[in-house]
Amino acid sequence: MPEFVALDALVRGTAERVPHKTAVIDPDRAINYADFNALIDRIAASLQASGLKPQDAISICALSSIEYAATFLGALRAGVAVAPLAPSSTPTDFAAMVKDAAAKILFMDNATADNFATADIDPAIPRVALDGGKAGTAFKAWLAPEGSKPAPVTIDPDWVFNIIYSSGTTGTPKGIVHTMWMRWRQYGQLDPLGYGGDAVTVLSTPLYSNTTLVCFNPTFAGGGTLVLMKKFDARGFLELSAKHRATHAMLVPVQYRRIMAVEDFDSFDLSSFVMKYSTSAPFAAGLKADVLKRWPGGLTEYYGMTEGGGTCMLLAHEHPTKLHTVGQPAPDHDIRLIDEDGNFVAQGEIGEVVGHSPVIMQGYLNQPGKTAETFWRDPSGKLYVRTGDVGRFDEDGFLTLMDRKKDMVISGGFNIYPSDLEMVLVQHDTVLEAAVVAMPSEEWGETPVAFVVLRPGASADAAEIKGWANERLGKFQRLNDVVMVDVLPRSAIGKVLKRELRDRRLSGDHLSA
Repeated sequence: MPEFVALDALVRGTAERVPHKTAVIDPDRAINYADFNALIDRIAASLQASGLKPQDAISICALSSIEYAATFLGALRAGVAVAPLAPSSTPTDFAAMVKDAAAKILFMDNATADNFATADIDPAIPRVALDGGKAGTAFKAWLAPEGSKPAPVTIDPDWVFNIIYSSGTTGTPKGIVHTMWMRWRQYGQLDPLGYGGDAVTVLSTPLYSNTTLVCFNPTFAGGGTLVLMKKFDARGFLELSAKHRATHAMLVPVQYRRIMAVEDFDSFDLSSFVMKYSTSAPFAAGLKADVLKRWPGGLTEYYGMTEGGGTCMLLAHEHPTKLHTVGQPAPDHDIRLIDEDGNFVAQGEIGEVVGHSPVIMQGYLNQPGKTAETFWRDPSGKLYVRTGDVGRFDEDGFLTLMDRKKDMVISGGFNIYPSDLEMVLVQHDTVLEAAVVAMPSEEWGETPVAFVVLRPGASADAAEIKGWANERLGKFQRLNDVVMVDVLPRSAIGKVLKRELRDRRLSGDHLSA
């Protein structure tokens, strides 16, 4: 493994070697590496002038742009951690995440300013408007003068690179802490991924997502070009890919489905593609096969957690008979299956997926209890991350996922935790209890459906409860449907049988006492 090099230092090196090479293209303009690196310097200098020190943190909540990308890297150059936040959060939980991250400056744009106008943010936290709008001090006014350079900072690999919030926006936020070293272990191995200087990566997923950073970081590390989309649309993605001769893209399965459904898909020249990636949600075998058949270049599916631990990779173009699986453990990744008692299961048996690798989160920020719940050690003391997923390895070492113990809903690549939605539903005056399950969706892959039991003597209809709940949920959490039931099916120990709810719904059976 090569010696650790900070990501911003690799960008600086590219700027010195090929200053006129295009670094980033967004919907408004393009910027070369020399100018991009100079912008990173000015941002780092501005952070220092604002009093930030190494290991402090900032939060960014905005649509993808050159300024967003430069602010992320400028923070890293100053040794400052980045907590990128989802614009789809509720105001209450947005404020909770800013507080949890101890952000010293909040960067926003017009698209997010209105969403969080009522958020209870400490007024002492400066706000900077990346697009110069009403979100705060205009970015250009906050930015240090042209030619400014920050005081040099020697990056410690153990410092925090980013804090990624993974919980639903109505639950207690869980900030996943990734160190500089962990990220280096991801972006420092470029050759197998093809992320050299010729790479052109189209990013259509938001920059607060770990899914996006998996391609954002190595593209910059290898001196490639990033093409940013503020909002995904299938035709727009195809147009950008053809125009800029894209070589790489990270897409969630629902995006692949929409792209492949574009009527004149085959008219777009996609011959420049080297590799396409997918992660974050179940990827149907038939859809993978269609991508392989009609879209040039390789297709790699990643299976793992933002928390790290272990990753499986399916090189679909090399293993067309294994499209129903999520692949084999990546190099240096130890993926095991354990039973309810924590024993490793035999090959071919079903168990919970746990993983060990050099890529493991530092922990959940300020939540040692939840960190301890997620980590698991084998009898030798080796540290693994528990996924909560259940799977089985076949005779060739390919992993097939069977179910998710945590019952998480993955809708359009976004993680939705049913307990967060259930917590909102039971606050309705008429609701006694509720269970939320993942139902199949052609559009989103999965969508949340709630099964609700009313209090004795109470009266309410499904549409009323759905509307009431969706007003209180984040954009990507909203319920697709509410089903009124007399009773929730339970096991002998009182656990709600969500699989039974799902199966009955799919079969069209009515649920009643």
